[in-house]
Amino acid sequence: MADIRNYTLNFGPQHPAAHGVLRLVLEMDGEVVQRADPHIGLLHRATEKLAETRTWVQSVPYMDRLDYVSTMCNEHAYCLGVEKLLQIEVPERGKYIRTMFDEVTRILNHLLWIGCHALDVGAMTMALYTFREREDLMDAYEAVCGARLHAAYYRPGGVYRDLPDRMPQYRESTWTSAKKAKDLNDNRSGSLLDFLEDFTERFPKYHAEYHTLLTDNRIWKQRLVNVGIVSPERAMQLGFTGAMLRGSGIAWDLRKKQPYAAYDKVDFDVPVGVSGDSYDRYLVRMEEMLQSNRIIKQCIAWLRANPGPVITDNHKVAPPDRESMKSNMEELIHHFKLFTEGIHVPPGEAYAAIEHPKGEFGIYFISDGANKPYRMKIRAPGFAHLAAMDEMANGHMLADVVTIIGSQDVVFGEIDR
Repeated sequence: MADIRNYTLNFGPQHPAAHGVLRLVLEMDGEVVQRADPHIGLLHRATEKLAETRTWVQSVPYMDRLDYVSTMCNEHAYCLGVEKLLQIEVPERGKYIRTMFDEVTRILNHLLWIGCHALDVGAMTMALYTFREREDLMDAYEAVCGARLHAAYYRPGGVYRDLPDRMPQYRESTWTSAKKAKDLNDNRSGSLLDFLEDFTERFPKYHAEYHTLLTDNRIWKQRLVNVGIVSPERAMQLGFTGAMLRGSGIAWDLRKKQPYAAYDKVDFDVPVGVSGDSYDRYLVRMEEMLQSNRIIKQCIAWLRANPGPVITDNHKVAPPDRESMKSNMEELIHHFKLFTEGIHVPPGEAYAAIEHPKGEFGIYFISDGANKPYRMKIRAPGFAHLAAMDEMANGHMLADVVTIIGSQDVVFGEIDR
């Protein structure tokens, strides 16, 4: 009889554990993976090409649509690239606000990751816990820019506006009693900084709950330990960055190695793994959340003590304030030119990268001196990680493929672009 164990299996794109629109073609020997071939492009929205037809500022919201759970970090790399070409400096307060919100975004990303990763391998409860904390941090997003997901808050030269003095409030409704609304508003009675400070005090307790649920859970360890092992040498050869590289034991973090924003002025540690397996990558990201919490606390303390401008005073790059526009015709002309034509960026090329929650996220620009990029290319961390899927999954069981995809923390907005 012919051997019928060898077959080809389509994993995704509709599979919930494919983390988006991944189509993974698996060549199987029974339940053992012989080859994994990722097919991407099902979410392609031509972001890089679109940038050539939009002004430099108009492309900022397109960054939010890349990795849509790490929106402000995407914007940060984009703005750093524009600032390199313009050779402008961001005010110190703007740098600290960016640093604080990058770390808020890192916690948001890792909370979604661990909730979904746990769901993928059968731990249903985690998502309920992590989404509870995400709601608080998304309230902080909403307070500062009006949106809970696609922020469009960063600008070349700084951030759109300073931090608000009050938080959005819950109101009595059909679903919320007056008492419930009052309880929900207890920690929302002060400024955004007060609200975030309250969150940083509460978060270690929530974080301990995640550890209680998962870290020593024997089913969790059986599903993650020794699955998808990547050696330190191979991780570097494959172009891994972020937790994928640090999980293999390489202490590489752009916030330390190539500091930007205010990262050279805050104190934090870079966690690294030992075995390079899915469990180590889990532990690295878990510790990163606590380090982010630590950075946010330091930023809050600095921002309380240091008022000042949050965006450059170069009015060829950022709009003048309303007061000066009313009294100065030159400022009014700058305002109109900025909002009709956009920024004119000097000819040249630049690459700017940040330590995104998923790894090194970079933007490469070529400018020909016009009010829009001549070319833009995106270096998405997930693209390099997904390229290693065949190597990581080979010889593992079908169920382990779900674990490996989850441990890579891929989001297809940035991979397909």
